[in-house]
Amino acid sequence: MIIIDNALKAREAAGNPIRVGMIGAGFQGRALLNQIVNTIPGERMVAVFNRHVDKAVEAYRYGGLEPVIARNQGELEDAIAKGTPVVTDDWTLLTRSSQIDALIDVTGAVEFGAHMVMDAFANGKHVVLMNAELDGTVGPILQVYAKKAGVVLTCCDGDQPGVEINLFRYVTGLGLIPRVMGNIKGLQDPYRNPTTQQGFAEKWGQNPVMVTSFADGSKVSFEQAIVANACGLKVPKRGMFGRDHHGHVDELTKMYDLDMLRELGGIVDYVVGASPNPGIYCLAEHPDPKHRHYLNLYKLGEGPLYSFYTPWHLCHFEVPNTVARAVLFGDGAGIPLAGPMVEVCAVAKRDLKAGEVLDDYGMYMTYGEAVNTDEMRRERYLPEGLADGSRLKRDIPKDQVLLYDDVELPEGRLADKLRDEQNEHFPLEGALTGR
Repeated sequence: MIIIDNALKAREAAGNPIRVGMIGAGFQGRALLNQIVNTIPGERMVAVFNRHVDKAVEAYRYGGLEPVIARNQGELEDAIAKGTPVVTDDWTLLTRSSQIDALIDVTGAVEFGAHMVMDAFANGKHVVLMNAELDGTVGPILQVYAKKAGVVLTCCDGDQPGVEINLFRYVTGLGLIPRVMGNIKGLQDPYRNPTTQQGFAEKWGQNPVMVTSFADGSKVSFEQAIVANACGLKVPKRGMFGRDHHGHVDELTKMYDLDMLRELGGIVDYVVGASPNPGIYCLAEHPDPKHRHYLNLYKLGEGPLYSFYTPWHLCHFEVPNTVARAVLFGDGAGIPLAGPMVEVCAVAKRDLKAGEVLDDYGMYMTYGEAVNTDEMRRERYLPEGLADGSRLKRDIPKDQVLLYDDVELPEGRLADKLRDEQNEHFPLEGALTGR
């Protein structure tokens, strides 16, 4: 998307920058605010919500600005109109502002994110998700609502799903057929928890729960579900292959069964320990044998699978590009094609006991695994994004997938309602819908 830089420069020159609001002011949010404030022409971070408003204040100060605090809609609108940075602990002030063009969700919260996104749609706001958990749980049905509202809902450039989908589009544009879209990980241990990850989190100033979701496989499962749903791909098995490989990703071209890949229509996967880390990869074939000679000449090898990769993902650095794509071009970094192809089920991280209330992803009780939607529905697996707050009806042994029948869900959650709508809107032949 090289054209974005000039488009943003034009908005800056015209004195008409894109007005951005941010939901959440944690580790990534603070960095993103600083990037937009001090680096990106044509965009303004006009308002930030955080439950604890002091963190939103700190985020602006990190970017070199001093915000005011808004307690009602009038105060927020007045500050934006004056060009004064503004923070609040009421997220509805941002979703309902007439002076915000796009919102960025940096929370990672499923139930809260569902409420925020739906209210943003009702008020004509584009939404960029740095919230893979929401996207991987109810993203397809949220897209239905986004289209009805005439707005863009998308994952973001910079994070692995956006980087993978950009590479998918690039490779497809060359005439090749992507057969594997992969994520390169440095660690995979489903039994990690916030206690084991505390030291790493403190070293980098991150949240131990979020760091745990990276280590235990939940995050990569949500990310690869997003890629699968945007690219029409599947997983080869529940949990993906997830091989350990300490060579270059180019060597992976010999490790997949091409007939299996063709039969499935392509897959998402991940690899642990490979280089370039922390990048992403695409393995693709060309349907025209005449081009194979040229691909070999250009040092991509003899095929039939050819390796393409991006050696990094730069998270908050690239998210402003997604905002511009949505607002200026009506384009997204990653949008489900239709119904879900891959989802994320909850698996017991330890032996669980009847009567216990499940905690959230990235904590002590469950981890997420990517699974094809037909298996997810027919087996009635409990989504990892909906596990939090559910009460167990029976004992569940370690490493067993949890089912809807194993739990009592919390009452009245919007995310559960959206999940039921998603199942009904995108039915599977022979699948049980609902809970």
